[in-house]
Amino acid sequence: MSMFRKKELTAVSSEPSAMKKDLKTMDLIMLGIGAIVGTGIFVVTGVAAEQYAGPALSLSFLVAAGAIVLAGLCYAEFASRIPAIGGPYAYMYVVFGELVAWMTGWLVICEFFLAVSSVASGWSGYVHGFLNSFGVDLPKALSGAYNPANGTYVDLIAMLVLLAVTFWVSLEAKTALRLNNMMVFVKFGIIALFLLVGIFYVKPDNWQPFMPFGFSGVVSGAAVVFFAFLGFDAVSMTAEEVKNPQKDIPKGIIGSIIIATVLYVIVTLVLTGIVPFDALGVKDPVAFAMRFVQRDGVAGVISVGAILTLLTVTISMMYSLARIIYAISKDGLLPKFMSKIDEKNRTPKNATYVAGICTMIFAGLVPMELLAELTNIVTLMYLIVMAIGIIRLRKVAGDPKPGEFKIPFVPFVPILLVIVSIALMLQLQAATWKAFVIALVLGFAIYFGYGYKHSNEGKVKN
Repeated sequence: MSMFRKKELTAVSSEPSAMKKDLKTMDLIMLGIGAIVGTGIFVVTGVAAEQYAGPALSLSFLVAAGAIVLAGLCYAEFASRIPAIGGPYAYMYVVFGELVAWMTGWLVICEFFLAVSSVASGWSGYVHGFLNSFGVDLPKALSGAYNPANGTYVDLIAMLVLLAVTFWVSLEAKTALRLNNMMVFVKFGIIALFLLVGIFYVKPDNWQPFMPFGFSGVVSGAAVVFFAFLGFDAVSMTAEEVKNPQKDIPKGIIGSIIIATVLYVIVTLVLTGIVPFDALGVKDPVAFAMRFVQRDGVAGVISVGAILTLLTVTISMMYSLARIIYAISKDGLLPKFMSKIDEKNRTPKNATYVAGICTMIFAGLVPMELLAELTNIVTLMYLIVMAIGIIRLRKVAGDPKPGEFKIPFVPFVPILLVIVSIALMLQLQAATWKAFVIALVLGFAIYFGYGYKHSNEGKVKN
């Protein structure tokens, strides 16, 4: 059937690019860390420790990291063998054809779209708290998402930060990621400050009992913090801007996952050693731990640093969202104007502006906590498709060539990823599944209403 028309592996790998190829391995690792390490350390750890795993949350991060490494391995082999912009979308175009590629791309768009909007909303919350500490209050109508009963109509700060991020990401890739890299170093500095000060206040008694909720609590905690690792997939969106994508992208993916895991585990151990886990149900657990031991000055520095470094998540996700939109538009499945490359900066400016405008509206008007789980389910769904895709790729194209990344123990590793992803999806609420079905229906409607008729592959093969 024509809706399952495929791209040839060699054709995808050799597609010309109008973008500048000047990114290296370290740029990709920094991009991955910028996307991953943010809300996971500064927000999620406290509630996850209090409600799910206690001090054993460090084990939860290891369990979650195991699942993420499985996904990262699949990404790494695909990125090495099919070094094309678009990540999972481009990979599925080769192994399963156009319809599966579009739906996978649609799920990735949903993931980054929701992530950018929700992080901007969270960032706005930190800024509001910071301004309030100085006695500065914005009008209530402009201080939150649309909720007339609560007196809020638009989150102005969330919209303004996305306006700034959109402009920055529309610049040359190297320039756009320079701020991200700077903020990653700030992020490392804040984490190092917390560890160096906090280690002197660790009380081993706070680690007892280590598993207050049993091993099931560790698994439940892993289901929560699994999503603290999302963002590593941003690295696969850089294929057309990387000097040596076959080698640099796998290194960027695996490197960022390993560094993030080490940071998460160490911070969690120190955090639960300072504060009893049942007192950690706060939105700013790292700063709270410093206030808990009366180091208010350090807590203030960490709070300001968290505000700054959450920008790296927004920049990384916006960068990736723009590039997945560009890649799909380039193939004709979305309007072609979004595949236009800016002549000066050689970046997908129109795709960036579309991503920015949509996320600004969403972050400004929609309470993101209502849709947070939707991010989880769409991500897990496309990871399942990716895992099955690796098995299919091996059948249609054989084993990787020398110099290409190779997943060990295929099909065992991809099958394990499928099992883990399904297990995590089954823990999500019925309302999330309903929203997921609506998202799928909307995706199919866009494809059959526009993409199928305008597909480049369709024009070539007809």
